Amino acid sequence: MKTGDACSHNVVCIEGAASVSDAAGRMREAHVGDLVIVKQENGHRIPTAIITDRDLVLEVLATDLDADTVSIGDLFSSTELITASVDDELESTLDSMWLHGIRRIPVVDRHGHLVGLVAMDNMLQIITEQLSNIVRLIKRQAELEAKRRLQ
Repeated sequence: MKTGDACSHNVVCIEGAASVSDAAGRMREAHVGDLVIVKQENGHRIPTAIITDRDLVLEVLATDLDADTVSIGDLFSSTELITASVDDELESTLDSMWLHGIRRIPVVDRHGHLVGLVAMDNMLQIITEQLSNIVRLIKRQAELEAKRRLQ
């Protein structure tokens, strides 16, 4: 399966100039625990970082920074963003997430434009569906075997 097929295409974004307070408000409003920080380039969103609710707690609240005056771009300007391509195999994306210790990864097209986001939730949903298919296969096999014995 390709990463582009597994990702969520409904990504909540924010620009780096926004304040930490704005980011927290956007998360609350959208009912999400993360935002992809983007820059606009020729009408396309280019991901530059990800900020999570945990980041807000550890980097801002726990250090007594002023959430109204600190921009999220200031907090995450030096971090290297790990991305996945829409054409990457999902297993490769999962390996990259494991290697870098990240739970979410922006998915980009060949031009670096944001297409979606893969999170551990997506991975768990796919695994659950595959396990469900295996259980259905086992049941189906037993049904067919029982049917053959009756003939």
